Amino acid sequence: DGDVFRGIEVVEHALSMPALMMGETMEQISRNMDTTTIKQPLGVVAGIAPFNFPAMIPLWMLPIAVGTGNAFILKPSEKVPGASQMIVKLASEAGLPDGICNILHGGKEAVEFLCTHPAIKAVSFVGSGHIGKIVYEMGTKNGKRVQCNMGAKNHAVVMPDANAEQALNGIIGAAFGAAGQRCMAISVVVFVGEAVNLLPTLVEKARALKVNVGSEAGTDVGPVISKESKARVESIVQDSITNGAVADLDGRGIKISGYENGNFVGPTILSGVKPDMSCYKEEIFGPVLCVMTAANLDQAISIVNANPLGNGVALFTGSGGVARKFQHEIEVGQIGINVPVPVPLPFFCWSSSKGSILGDHHFYGKSAVSFYTQTKTTVSRWEYVAADTDANSVNFSGR
Repeated sequence: DGDVFRGIEVVEHALSMPALMMGETMEQISRNMDTTTIKQPLGVVAGIAPFNFPAMIPLWMLPIAVGTGNAFILKPSEKVPGASQMIVKLASEAGLPDGICNILHGGKEAVEFLCTHPAIKAVSFVGSGHIGKIVYEMGTKNGKRVQCNMGAKNHAVVMPDANAEQALNGIIGAAFGAAGQRCMAISVVVFVGEAVNLLPTLVEKARALKVNVGSEAGTDVGPVISKESKARVESIVQDSITNGAVADLDGRGIKISGYENGNFVGPTILSGVKPDMSCYKEEIFGPVLCVMTAANLDQAISIVNANPLGNGVALFTGSGGVARKFQHEIEVGQIGINVPVPVPLPFFCWSSSKGSILGDHHFYGKSAVSFYTQTKTTVSRWEYVAADTDANSVNFSGR
Protein backbone atom coordinates (compact mmCIF):
# COMPACT_ATOMS: atom_id res chain seq x y z
CA ASP A 1 0.00 0.00 0.00
CA GLY A 2 2.84 2.39 0.81
CA ASP A 3 4.16 2.07 -2.74
CA VAL A 4 0.86 3.46 -4.08
CA PHE A 5 0.10 6.00 -1.36
CA ARG A 6 3.53 7.66 -1.54
CA GLY A 7 3.04 7.99 -5.29
CA ILE A 8 -0.40 9.55 -4.79
CA GLU A 9 1.20 12.15 -2.51
CA VAL A 10 3.30 13.34 -5.47
CA VAL A 11 0.16 13.56 -7.61
CA GLU A 12 -1.46 15.70 -4.91
CA HIS A 13 1.64 17.89 -4.74
CA ALA A 14 1.55 18.36 -8.52
CA LEU A 15 -1.92 19.88 -8.20
CA SER A 16 -0.19 23.01 -6.88
CA MET A 17 1.77 23.36 -10.13
CA PRO A 18 0.36 26.79 -11.09
CA ALA A 19 1.93 28.22 -7.93
CA LEU A 20 5.15 26.19 -8.30
CA MET A 21 5.64 27.45 -11.88
CA MET A 22 5.04 31.12 -11.14
CA GLY A 23 7.74 33.39 -12.48
CA GLU A 24 9.13 36.62 -11.08
CA THR A 25 9.04 40.25 -12.13
CA MET A 26 11.01 43.27 -11.05
CA GLU A 27 10.07 46.60 -12.54
CA GLN A 28 12.16 49.68 -13.09
CA ILE A 29 15.56 47.97 -12.87
CA SER A 30 16.66 51.00 -14.87
CA ARG A 31 14.70 53.84 -16.39
CA ASN A 32 11.70 52.38 -18.26
CA MET A 33 13.15 48.86 -17.99
CA ASP A 34 11.62 45.76 -16.37
CA THR A 35 12.83 42.15 -15.95
CA THR A 36 10.55 39.11 -16.00
CA THR A 37 11.29 35.39 -15.63
CA ILE A 38 8.99 32.55 -16.67
CA LYS A 39 9.24 28.76 -16.57
CA GLN A 40 8.42 26.86 -19.75
CA PRO A 41 8.24 23.08 -20.38
CA LEU A 42 11.18 21.40 -22.09
CA GLY A 43 9.04 19.40 -24.54
CA VAL A 44 9.46 15.60 -24.43
CA VAL A 45 11.03 14.06 -21.32
CA ALA A 46 11.55 10.46 -20.20
CA GLY A 47 11.73 8.39 -17.04
CA ILE A 48 13.45 5.04 -16.39
CA ALA A 49 12.07 3.23 -13.33
CA PRO A 50 13.35 0.23 -11.29
CA PHE A 51 11.53 -2.91 -10.12
CA ASN A 52 11.36 -2.33 -6.37
CA PHE A 53 8.64 0.36 -6.26
CA PRO A 54 6.71 -0.13 -9.51
CA ALA A 55 4.04 2.47 -8.67
CA MET A 56 5.75 5.05 -6.48
CA ILE A 57 8.82 5.82 -8.58
CA PRO A 58 6.98 6.32 -11.89
CA LEU A 59 4.76 8.67 -9.90
CA TRP A 60 7.82 10.58 -8.72
CA MET A 61 8.29 11.52 -12.36
CA LEU A 62 5.04 11.52 -14.32
CA PRO A 63 2.93 14.06 -12.36
CA ILE A 64 5.71 16.65 -12.21
CA ALA A 65 6.77 16.13 -15.83
CA VAL A 66 3.23 16.39 -17.19
CA GLY A 67 2.16 19.03 -14.68
CA THR A 68 4.92 21.34 -15.93
CA GLY A 69 3.60 20.95 -19.48
CA ASN A 70 5.80 18.23 -20.97
CA ALA A 71 5.02 15.03 -22.84
CA PHE A 72 6.35 12.05 -20.88
CA ILE A 73 7.74 8.64 -21.90
CA LEU A 74 7.98 6.04 -19.12
CA LYS A 75 10.21 2.98 -19.37
CA PRO A 76 9.28 0.64 -16.51
CA SER A 77 11.42 -2.24 -15.32
CA GLU A 78 10.89 -5.19 -17.64
CA LYS A 79 10.54 -7.30 -14.46
CA VAL A 80 7.41 -5.48 -13.22
CA PRO A 81 5.76 -3.52 -16.07
CA GLY A 82 2.15 -4.00 -14.93
CA ALA A 83 1.87 -1.10 -12.49
CA SER A 84 3.17 1.39 -15.07
CA GLN A 85 0.64 0.10 -17.61
CA MET A 86 -2.12 0.75 -15.09
CA ILE A 87 -0.84 4.24 -14.24
CA VAL A 88 -0.70 5.32 -17.89
CA LYS A 89 -4.16 3.84 -18.53
CA LEU A 90 -5.56 5.75 -15.54
CA ALA A 91 -3.91 8.96 -16.76
CA SER A 92 -5.62 8.52 -20.13
CA GLU A 93 -8.96 7.85 -18.48
CA ALA A 94 -8.48 10.98 -16.36
CA GLY A 95 -8.35 13.04 -19.55
CA LEU A 96 -4.72 13.42 -20.59
CA PRO A 97 -4.62 13.86 -24.38
CA ASP A 98 -3.18 11.07 -26.52
CA GLY A 99 0.59 11.26 -26.78
CA ILE A 100 1.15 13.15 -23.52
CA CYS A 101 1.77 10.09 -21.35
CA ASN A 102 3.45 7.13 -23.04
CA ILE A 103 5.07 3.79 -22.19
CA LEU A 104 8.13 2.23 -23.78
CA HIS A 105 8.85 -1.37 -22.82
CA GLY A 106 12.22 -3.02 -23.20
CA GLY A 107 15.71 -3.35 -21.81
CA LYS A 108 19.06 -1.94 -22.91
CA GLU A 109 17.87 -0.88 -26.37
CA ALA A 110 14.97 1.11 -24.90
CA VAL A 111 17.30 2.90 -22.47
CA GLU A 112 19.73 3.77 -25.26
CA PHE A 113 16.87 5.13 -27.37
CA LEU A 114 15.72 7.46 -24.58
CA CYS A 115 19.26 8.67 -23.89
CA THR A 116 20.15 9.39 -27.51
CA HIS A 117 16.99 10.49 -29.36
CA PRO A 118 17.29 14.21 -30.18
CA ALA A 119 13.62 14.96 -29.44
CA ILE A 120 13.96 13.88 -25.80
CA LYS A 121 15.24 16.77 -23.70
CA ALA A 122 15.60 15.23 -20.23
CA VAL A 123 15.88 11.80 -18.63
CA SER A 124 15.10 10.78 -15.04
CA PHE A 125 16.55 7.52 -13.74
CA VAL A 126 16.26 5.50 -10.53
CA GLY A 127 18.27 2.30 -10.20
CA SER A 128 21.70 0.84 -9.59
CA GLY A 129 24.88 2.90 -9.55
CA HIS A 130 26.38 0.94 -12.46
CA ILE A 131 23.46 1.59 -14.81
CA GLY A 132 22.96 5.11 -13.51
CA LYS A 133 26.47 6.12 -14.50
CA ILE A 134 25.90 4.74 -18.00
CA VAL A 135 22.59 6.60 -18.34
CA TYR A 136 24.10 9.85 -17.09
CA GLU A 137 27.12 9.68 -19.40
CA MET A 138 25.06 8.69 -22.44
CA GLY A 139 22.35 11.28 -21.80
CA THR A 140 24.63 14.22 -21.09
CA LYS A 141 26.83 13.39 -24.10
CA ASN A 142 23.68 13.76 -26.19
CA GLY A 143 22.86 17.16 -24.71
CA LYS A 144 20.14 16.12 -22.28
CA ARG A 145 19.42 17.03 -18.72
CA VAL A 146 19.82 13.90 -16.61
CA GLN A 147 19.00 13.17 -12.98
CA CYS A 148 20.02 9.76 -11.59
CA ASN A 149 19.16 8.44 -8.15
CA MET A 150 21.45 5.48 -7.65
CA GLY A 151 23.02 3.20 -5.05
CA ALA A 152 22.93 3.58 -1.29
CA LYS A 153 24.59 2.33 1.86
CA ASN A 154 22.45 3.77 4.64
CA HIS A 155 23.72 3.72 8.22
CA ALA A 156 21.87 3.81 11.51
CA VAL A 157 23.94 5.17 14.39
CA VAL A 158 22.74 4.03 17.83
CA MET A 159 23.92 6.00 20.87
CA PRO A 160 24.02 4.50 24.38
CA ASP A 161 21.24 6.86 25.50
CA ALA A 162 18.85 5.83 22.72
CA ASN A 163 15.42 4.39 23.46
CA ALA A 164 16.43 0.77 22.87
CA GLU A 165 13.03 -0.58 21.88
CA GLN A 166 12.33 2.30 19.51
CA ALA A 167 15.77 2.04 17.91
CA LEU A 168 15.80 -1.73 17.46
CA ASN A 169 12.26 -1.92 16.11
CA GLY A 170 13.00 0.91 13.68
CA ILE A 171 16.19 -0.75 12.47
CA ILE A 172 14.48 -4.14 12.03
CA GLY A 173 11.77 -2.62 9.85
CA ALA A 174 14.18 -0.47 7.87
CA ALA A 175 16.69 -3.28 7.27
CA PHE A 176 14.40 -6.17 6.43
CA GLY A 177 11.21 -4.57 5.10
CA ALA A 178 10.75 -5.16 1.36
CA ALA A 179 13.47 -7.82 1.83
CA GLY A 180 16.00 -4.99 1.93
CA GLN A 181 15.27 -4.12 -1.70
CA ARG A 182 14.94 -0.35 -1.37
CA CYS A 183 17.40 2.47 -1.70
CA MET A 184 16.49 3.80 1.75
CA ALA A 185 16.95 0.47 3.55
CA ILE A 186 19.20 0.53 6.60
CA SER A 187 22.03 -1.82 5.67
CA VAL A 188 24.57 -0.83 8.35
CA VAL A 189 24.07 -0.26 12.06
CA VAL A 190 26.85 1.48 14.00
CA PHE A 191 26.62 0.85 17.74
CA VAL A 192 28.40 3.55 19.77
CA GLY A 193 30.05 2.48 23.00
CA GLU A 194 27.85 0.39 25.30
CA ALA A 195 25.04 0.38 22.73
CA VAL A 196 26.71 -2.73 21.25
CA ASN A 197 25.10 -4.67 24.13
CA LEU A 198 21.85 -4.36 22.16
CA LEU A 199 23.16 -6.69 19.44
CA PRO A 200 21.78 -9.95 20.93
CA THR A 201 18.31 -8.40 21.23
CA LEU A 202 18.54 -7.15 17.64
CA VAL A 203 19.40 -10.68 16.47
CA GLU A 204 16.46 -12.21 18.32
CA LYS A 205 14.02 -9.66 16.91
CA ALA A 206 15.28 -10.42 13.39
CA ARG A 207 15.07 -14.17 14.00
CA ALA A 208 11.40 -13.80 14.93
CA LEU A 209 10.46 -12.30 11.54
CA LYS A 210 8.26 -14.47 9.34
CA VAL A 211 9.65 -15.21 5.87
CA ASN A 212 7.03 -16.16 3.27
CA VAL A 213 5.36 -14.99 0.08
CA GLY A 214 3.84 -11.55 0.34
CA SER A 215 0.29 -12.81 -0.17
CA GLU A 216 0.44 -14.87 3.03
CA ALA A 217 -0.97 -13.16 6.13
CA GLY A 218 1.63 -12.14 8.68
CA THR A 219 4.57 -12.19 6.29
CA ASP A 220 7.39 -9.87 7.34
CA VAL A 221 10.04 -10.68 4.72
CA GLY A 222 9.22 -11.78 1.17
CA PRO A 223 11.48 -13.11 -1.59
CA VAL A 224 14.06 -11.14 -3.51
CA ILE A 225 13.26 -10.30 -7.11
CA SER A 226 15.07 -13.12 -8.97
CA LYS A 227 17.27 -16.18 -8.70
CA GLU A 228 20.21 -14.06 -9.84
CA SER A 229 19.56 -11.61 -7.03
CA LYS A 230 19.35 -14.41 -4.47
CA ALA A 231 22.64 -15.88 -5.69
CA ARG A 232 24.33 -12.46 -5.54
CA VAL A 233 23.14 -11.79 -1.98
CA GLU A 234 24.31 -15.19 -0.77
CA SER A 235 27.65 -14.80 -2.53
CA ILE A 236 28.34 -11.44 -0.84
CA VAL A 237 27.45 -12.92 2.55
CA GLN A 238 29.81 -15.86 2.02
CA ASP A 239 32.65 -13.67 0.80
CA SER A 240 32.30 -11.44 3.87
CA ILE A 241 32.29 -14.41 6.26
CA THR A 242 35.38 -15.78 4.53
CA ASN A 243 37.08 -12.44 5.15
CA GLY A 244 36.26 -12.29 8.85
CA ALA A 245 32.65 -11.21 9.34
CA VAL A 246 30.60 -13.16 11.90
CA ALA A 247 27.15 -14.44 10.93
CA ASP A 248 25.10 -13.76 14.06
CA LEU A 249 22.06 -14.69 11.98
CA ASP A 250 22.36 -16.50 8.64
CA GLY A 251 19.28 -16.48 6.42
CA ARG A 252 20.79 -18.40 3.53
CA GLY A 253 19.30 -21.70 2.51
CA ILE A 254 15.88 -21.01 3.97
CA LYS A 255 13.05 -23.13 2.50
CA ILE A 256 9.40 -22.13 2.54
CA SER A 257 6.82 -24.92 2.45
CA GLY A 258 5.03 -24.91 -0.87
CA TYR A 259 7.58 -22.51 -2.37
CA GLU A 260 10.75 -24.55 -2.12
CA ASN A 261 12.13 -23.04 -5.34
CA GLY A 262 11.38 -19.46 -4.29
CA ASN A 263 13.96 -16.69 -4.19
CA PHE A 264 14.01 -16.46 -0.40
CA VAL A 265 16.82 -15.14 1.78
CA GLY A 266 16.04 -14.87 5.48
CA PRO A 267 17.13 -11.95 7.68
CA THR A 268 20.91 -12.00 7.96
CA ILE A 269 23.06 -10.09 10.45
CA LEU A 270 26.85 -9.86 10.05
CA SER A 271 28.95 -8.40 12.86
CA GLY A 272 32.63 -7.57 12.96
CA VAL A 273 32.24 -5.87 9.58
CA LYS A 274 35.15 -3.81 8.23
CA PRO A 275 35.04 -1.14 5.50
CA ASP A 276 36.98 -3.33 3.03
CA MET A 277 34.49 -6.23 3.17
CA SER A 278 32.17 -6.77 0.21
CA CYS A 279 29.08 -6.66 2.44
CA TYR A 280 30.01 -3.05 3.27
CA LYS A 281 31.36 -1.91 -0.08
CA GLU A 282 28.47 -3.29 -2.16
CA GLU A 283 24.82 -2.27 -2.16
CA ILE A 284 23.50 -5.75 -1.38
CA PHE A 285 19.79 -5.05 -2.06
CA GLY A 286 18.73 -7.93 0.15
CA PRO A 287 17.82 -8.61 3.82
CA VAL A 288 21.37 -8.30 5.14
CA LEU A 289 22.37 -5.99 7.99
CA CYS A 290 26.03 -5.17 8.70
CA VAL A 291 27.07 -4.35 12.27
CA MET A 292 29.94 -2.00 13.07
CA THR A 293 31.07 -0.34 16.30
CA ALA A 294 32.42 3.07 17.23
CA ALA A 295 34.00 4.31 20.46
CA ASN A 296 32.19 7.66 20.34
CA LEU A 297 30.00 9.93 18.22
CA ASP A 298 32.93 11.49 16.34
CA GLN A 299 34.15 8.07 15.24
CA ALA A 300 30.64 7.08 14.15
CA ILE A 301 30.33 10.25 12.09
CA SER A 302 33.71 9.54 10.48
CA ILE A 303 32.58 6.02 9.53
CA VAL A 304 29.46 7.35 7.80
CA ASN A 305 31.22 10.25 6.10
CA ALA A 306 33.96 7.99 4.71
CA ASN A 307 31.39 5.98 2.78
CA PRO A 308 31.17 7.19 -0.84
CA LEU A 309 27.35 7.00 -0.92
CA GLY A 310 25.00 9.52 0.69
CA ASN A 311 21.35 8.60 0.33
CA GLY A 312 20.11 8.42 3.92
CA VAL A 313 21.25 8.06 7.53
CA ALA A 314 19.52 7.67 10.89
CA LEU A 315 20.60 8.56 14.43
CA PHE A 316 18.96 7.15 17.54
CA THR A 317 19.61 9.22 20.65
CA GLY A 318 17.94 10.86 23.60
CA SER A 319 20.16 13.95 23.43
CA GLY A 320 19.27 17.08 21.49
CA GLY A 321 22.88 18.23 21.55
CA VAL A 322 24.08 14.96 20.03
CA ALA A 323 21.36 15.17 17.40
CA ARG A 324 22.30 18.74 16.48
CA LYS A 325 26.01 17.92 16.15
CA PHE A 326 25.19 14.87 14.05
CA GLN A 327 22.85 16.79 11.74
CA HIS A 328 25.44 19.52 11.22
CA GLU A 329 28.50 17.32 10.62
CA ILE A 330 27.11 14.31 8.76
CA GLU A 331 27.70 14.28 4.99
CA VAL A 332 24.49 12.60 3.87
CA GLY A 333 21.55 14.21 2.12
CA GLN A 334 18.62 12.78 4.11
CA ILE A 335 18.86 12.52 7.88
CA GLY A 336 16.53 10.85 10.34
CA ILE A 337 16.69 11.69 14.04
CA ASN A 338 14.99 8.77 15.80
CA VAL A 339 13.42 8.09 12.38
CA PRO A 340 14.83 5.03 10.57
CA VAL A 341 13.73 5.84 7.01
CA PRO A 342 13.81 9.65 6.53
CA VAL A 343 11.92 9.90 3.24
CA PRO A 344 10.73 13.50 2.69
CA LEU A 345 7.22 14.41 1.66
CA PRO A 346 6.83 15.59 -1.95
CA PHE A 347 6.75 19.32 -1.21
CA PHE A 348 10.34 18.94 -0.04
CA CYS A 349 12.76 17.17 -2.37
CA TRP A 350 14.61 13.86 -2.38
CA SER A 351 17.96 15.27 -1.31
CA SER A 352 20.42 12.38 -1.67
CA SER A 353 24.07 13.31 -2.06
CA LYS A 354 27.61 12.16 -2.91
CA GLY A 355 27.74 8.98 -5.00
CA SER A 356 24.02 8.32 -4.62
CA ILE A 357 23.07 10.94 -7.20
CA LEU A 358 24.24 12.32 -10.52
CA GLY A 359 22.83 15.58 -11.81
CA ASP A 360 22.09 18.98 -10.31
CA HIS A 361 18.36 18.51 -9.65
CA HIS A 362 16.61 16.26 -7.14
CA PHE A 363 13.37 14.33 -7.51
CA TYR A 364 10.05 16.01 -6.69
CA GLY A 365 9.61 19.28 -4.81
CA LYS A 366 10.76 22.61 -6.26
CA SER A 367 13.96 21.02 -7.57
CA ALA A 368 11.96 18.70 -9.86
CA VAL A 369 9.98 21.65 -11.24
CA SER A 370 13.29 23.26 -12.21
CA PHE A 371 14.49 20.00 -13.78
CA TYR A 372 11.48 19.72 -16.10
CA THR A 373 11.34 23.41 -17.09
CA GLN A 374 13.47 26.02 -18.79
CA THR A 375 13.71 29.42 -17.15
CA LYS A 376 13.50 32.36 -19.55
CA THR A 377 14.38 35.89 -18.57
CA THR A 378 13.13 38.91 -20.52
CA VAL A 379 14.47 42.42 -20.09
CA SER A 380 12.18 44.96 -21.74
CA ARG A 381 12.20 48.70 -22.25
CA TRP A 382 9.16 50.76 -23.13
CA GLU A 383 8.96 54.53 -23.10
CA TYR A 384 5.67 56.27 -22.63
CA VAL A 385 4.77 58.73 -25.38
CA ALA A 386 1.84 61.03 -24.65
CA ALA A 387 -1.11 60.73 -27.05
CA ASP A 388 -1.51 63.44 -29.75
CA THR A 389 -4.04 66.03 -28.61
CA ASP A 390 -4.19 68.38 -31.62
CA ALA A 391 -7.26 68.97 -33.76
CA ASN A 392 -6.42 66.18 -36.16
CA SER A 393 -6.62 63.52 -33.47
CA VAL A 394 -9.52 61.09 -33.50
CA ASN A 395 -12.40 62.14 -31.31
CA PHE A 396 -14.44 59.43 -29.57
CA SER A 397 -16.85 61.80 -27.84
CA GLY A 398 -19.79 60.27 -29.77
CA ARG A 399 -20.57 63.33 -31.89
